[in-house]
Amino acid sequence: MRVTFLHPDLGIGGAERLIVDAALALQRKGHQIRVVTNHFDSAHAFKETQGLDITVIQWFPRLIFGYMWALCAYIRMCLAAIYVCMFVENDVIICDQVSAALVVLRLFSRSRLVFYCHFPDMLLTTRNSVLKSFYRRFLDAIEEYSTGLADVICVNSSFTASVVKETFTTLRSRELTVLYPTLNTEFFDKTKECEVSDTLSTPEHIFTSLNRFEVKKNVKLALEAFAELRTMLSEKEFSSCHLVVAGGYDRLNFENITHYNELVDFVDVLGLKNNQVTFLRSPTDEQKVSLLRRSRAVLYTPHNEHFGIVPIEAMYLGTPVIAVDSGGPRESIIHGETGFLAKYTPQEFAKYMFTIMRDENLRRRISENGQKRVREFFAFDAFSNRLDRIIRGQRH
Repeated sequence: MRVTFLHPDLGIGGAERLIVDAALALQRKGHQIRVVTNHFDSAHAFKETQGLDITVIQWFPRLIFGYMWALCAYIRMCLAAIYVCMFVENDVIICDQVSAALVVLRLFSRSRLVFYCHFPDMLLTTRNSVLKSFYRRFLDAIEEYSTGLADVICVNSSFTASVVKETFTTLRSRELTVLYPTLNTEFFDKTKECEVSDTLSTPEHIFTSLNRFEVKKNVKLALEAFAELRTMLSEKEFSSCHLVVAGGYDRLNFENITHYNELVDFVDVLGLKNNQVTFLRSPTDEQKVSLLRRSRAVLYTPHNEHFGIVPIEAMYLGTPVIAVDSGGPRESIIHGETGFLAKYTPQEFAKYMFTIMRDENLRRRISENGQKRVREFFAFDAFSNRLDRIIRGQRH
């Protein structure tokens, strides 16, 4: 089949990772793949994009006088959709992020339309003025209406599905298809151990928080849990523990800069020793894999995360995950079997950290079960087969 992917900005991010994986999956299934996007820079893209047929349509600016980013994104995607209808032969068109393009596709294309909803865009913006509220109300109406034009609506988790139905009242009777993001297991299998940090050569129990340096990721909870763990151990035992706070960091991003500094200062507020907490900004993929392999457990602190790929990565590498009992992790983690789902308190996180330190047999069992679960539900083959059935219109 001839399949075209329509995506706004093919850079580096979770949504882009999914589109690239989906394109590769269908390509390996024998389908003819093409990607049409509003922006693509080969120097800032996943390596696998080198093997894809990519067309860039960027006839319209990203901003108008520094404003209206969302409206411009809608127009840019609609122009790309017009190009697809006029110049690309399709059997299936897969669109994500900006549903407005579906209006054009529905009017001028007979192709099967699949829309992948990562999360309702209307919930990811602020409305801090009357003018902004009016502006967003117009865009919100377009988003809800256009999403409903797809033949198939896919979401990244059952949690997101529930949010979509709660947010878009006109879609409550529609069937939503859950297509979990996949994991590039081949990369993890081939990646060799590398040096992460000099401070990690001696600790016996390494706990890791892996998230972008953003307030919404709730990384302070990991620091508070580590401080709480100190009260449950002898001084000698706690001296063998170490917390690594790692994640994406953009030196031009004001929030990244300020929140990183807040977290560093928070270590002193909690009375933790600096030689027991390591901050790692923008680790390489090789460092990230090595760190996850060495960790006793991963502390995943976001609340109501849409899906969350970090727990999947950790489980595949055999590292238990302690995550907040909300959102996507409720679907990736089976409590007590493949990891732990904890209440949103330092005491609860510390309790499971203590358990993993003390019970080696339990940790080994969780490690094995986690790997099995990822292979069964989130591996590339399972993702490929499910997506192939979706575009063919088969029961999924």
